[in-house]
Amino acid sequence: MNRLSDMQLLVDAADLSSLSAAGRRAGLSPAAASACLQRIEAMLGARLFERTTRQLRLTDEGRSYIASCRIAIETMKEAERVVRSGTDAVSGTLRISAPSDLGRNLLVYILDRFMDLHPDVRIVLTLSDSLSRFVPDDIDVAIRVGPLENSDLVARHLADSWRVVCASPTCIETHGIPKHPEDLAELPSLVLTTNAGPRNEWRLGEDVVRVRRYHESTDSEVIRTWAVLGRGFAYRQLWAVMSDVREGRLMLVNAPAWSAPTPIHAMYHPNVFQPPRVRRFVDFLHAELARRLPSVAEQSMVFPFKSLE
Repeated sequence: MNRLSDMQLLVDAADLSSLSAAGRRAGLSPAAASACLQRIEAMLGARLFERTTRQLRLTDEGRSYIASCRIAIETMKEAERVVRSGTDAVSGTLRISAPSDLGRNLLVYILDRFMDLHPDVRIVLTLSDSLSRFVPDDIDVAIRVGPLENSDLVARHLADSWRVVCASPTCIETHGIPKHPEDLAELPSLVLTTNAGPRNEWRLGEDVVRVRRYHESTDSEVIRTWAVLGRGFAYRQLWAVMSDVREGRLMLVNAPAWSAPTPIHAMYHPNVFQPPRVRRFVDFLHAELARRLPSVAEQSMVFPFKSLE
C-alpha cells in the first residue's frame, strides 16, 4: 500500500504542478513530500521532475513512469470496485481521441451504446482533424484512420473504410462527370489541410491524382458543407457523406471503381496491465465498426444511391 501511496503522490504532483500541494492532499508536510520523491527517484535511478522554486516539470522519464502509475492506481481501484460489487462491471475514466469525421458520424453513436452497457465508465472524447500518429500519455485509446508509421504503440486493426469522390448535383451539372482520374486535376476541388499539409493527392483505384485547383480548410465539416454548396469535388470518407448522398445533396462519382480502402486502427500504449475498460471498449469498437461499415461490394445493397460514371 505504501507503493500505491507513493504513486498517488507522484500523480497528484504532476496534475497540480506542485509537490507541496500534492503533499497536503496526502496529509504530508512539504519536507516529507520532498523526501518521498527523493526516495522514489533514488530507487528508480532517474529524475522524475525538474524542480525550481517556481516550477515543477516532468522529465521524459517522469512522464513515462507516471503514465504507468495512473494505470496501476486505476486498475487497483477498479479491482476493488469489482470485488465489492460482485460483478464484472467496468468503471473509471476512458480517454479517447479520434478524427472529427469519425467522431461525428460513427463514434458518437458507438459510444452511446457503450455508455448504456457500462454506465460507470466516464468518457473523455477529443476530436480533431489534425491528429498525428502520436498518442499522448493521457490518452487511453487513439483511433487513427490511414496508414500508420512504425512506433512502439500497440495498433489493432479494427476495419477498413472507403474514401469516395463526391460532388453536388449543381457542381456535376456545371463541370460534367470526370471520366478519368487525371480529369480531376484541373477541376475545382476541396481539400482538407492537416499539420502535414493539404491532402491533395487522391488515390482513385489504382491511380493517384494530384488536384491543383482547390479550396482548403482545416475543418472537415467545412469541406463537406462546401461540397454540398457546389464549390467543387471532394474526396471524403463514405461515412462522412452517406447522409448527404441518401438525401441527394451529394452524388458519388465512379464508385466503387474510384473508391479506396483505408484502414482504421485503435492505438494504445503497450502496458502489460491494461484497465478492463480499455480492453472492453476496443473489443466493442471492433465489433461495432464491422457491423456499421460495409465493404465496397456491399455498398449498392446498403446505400440507396446510384453512382455517376
